[in-house]
Amino acid sequence: MAIDQLNTTFAALADPTRRAILARLAQGEATVNELAEPFPITVQAVSKHLRVLERAGLIERGRRAQLRPSRLRGEPMKGAVDWLESYRRFWEESFDRLDHRLGGGGDA
Repeated sequence: MAIDQLNTTFAALADPTRRAILARLAQGEATVNELAEPFPITVQAVSKHLRVLERAGLIERGRRAQLRPSRLRGEPMKGAVDWLESYRRFWEESFDRLDHRLGGGGDA
């Protein structure tokens, strides 16, 4: 994954409102009004969040009559997961060492 795309993805995921919007879209497509319902912010503010998510490639917006339903796109998130996955061995080894130091056992 290109670094610019990774930066854009993580920047979009940094905001809790955008993460909540993505969680909602994981259940299926929704309009701006539907996405705005649970938030104490304006529809315009939700639209701004959607533009950030769209620029990051995390969502796409369709057109159906007067509505523009948004839907989740997985490719950019997969790139972020793949990048994070590359650090799994480091985390697991660090936790294993910590567990051993705390007397949690292990064979070593």
